Amino acid sequence: MVTQVGLESNFTDALYDLIELEYDAVEAYEAALARLENSNYKERIREFLEDHKRHIKKFSSILMQHNKEAPQGPDSTKSFLAKGKVIVAGLVGDKAILHAMHSNEIDTNTAYERLNLFEGRWTDTDNALQEALQDERRHKAWFEAIISSD
Repeated sequence: MVTQVGLESNFTDALYDLIELEYDAVEAYEAALARLENSNYKERIREFLEDHKRHIKKFSSILMQHNKEAPQGPDSTKSFLAKGKVIVAGLVGDKAILHAMHSNEIDTNTAYERLNLFEGRWTDTDNALQEALQDERRHKAWFEAIISSD
């Protein structure tokens, strides 16, 4: 799935969609945790899951400070796609799960890169967006290192 987050015409919609994407990531990480066998992978996945939960709280709070409604969960269609890849990969094993999670992280990286460059973004989001992008880059780099060790 290639994300469309960050291509919206206004920043409120983009931030709303970003939070939904983060909820999708949480569901995918929870699905991965339930299926992974390697305890070292599980430990790292738990850490990344907490990063995604923190992003949801931070950006939901920012939306509410701007008197905008924050999503309360994932977009059901997108969630099924992100989580579904992990569930199917679980039938094959840990490495397949990590490949599926890597593809999800590509989407979150793309979304954060776009929002960091979004014309008309709120200045009170700058630090949070930059920090979250660094988290997402760290996640993606970890998946790439593990996958390339095949």
